[in-house]
Amino acid sequence: MRILVVEDERDLADAVARGLDREGYAVDVAYDGDEALEKISLNDYDLLCLDINLPKRNGRAIARAVKAEGSNGSPRVLMLTALGEIEDRVAGLDDGADDYLSKPFDFAELAARVRALLRRDGSSSGALLRCGSIELDTTRHEAKRFDRSLRLSPKEFALLRYFMSRPGEALSQEDLLEHVWDENADPFTHTVRVTVMTLRRKLVEGEEPQPIETVVGRGYRLREDA
Repeated sequence: MRILVVEDERDLADAVARGLDREGYAVDVAYDGDEALEKISLNDYDLLCLDINLPKRNGRAIARAVKAEGSNGSPRVLMLTALGEIEDRVAGLDDGADDYLSKPFDFAELAARVRALLRRDGSSSGALLRCGSIELDTTRHEAKRFDRSLRLSPKEFALLRYFMSRPGEALSQEDLLEHVWDENADPFTHTVRVTVMTLRRKLVEGEEPQPIETVVGRGYRLREDA
């Protein structure tokens, strides 16, 4: 899942980005409203962590612009702000925010809210995702198949989480690169193919069926029955 952190306090923005990166998300950062809108226009984000008081263009204006693009394809919006009065929260939610977290906040709560918002688009509820024989605990960062623990790298875990949020869908390499890697990823490398290959190898032991299949001309698909 790919997240954009929009915050003009650089130390805070970078700290949030580092924390979310450790959680296995692909994270980009924007330090003002115009930079945020530019990145949103270029990249397909799943969630925005959005401050309200920003230089050049405030967070409420960004939320309105994002939601105006269409409710189905627009990212979730989590507003992070020191404006914590009821009126401020109501205004932010009316402008399109999906959730609201007042500063100062504990990162553990932020991470939990991010997980909850991203699950709204998935097929599973709660912190435990299931698809066929695969289980993924997004809180503990644990993965299992047939009750066998899987030792996944952070990127493999993030890739599997994205597959499990779209079970049965054919996902192109471009789609995977857009949602699992950040803006520093080189689109001309074989990083997606190599990571899919290592993930597939770790998912299978012995004669077990391969849950990730190649869809010729389309990309890859996580089988719902594997």
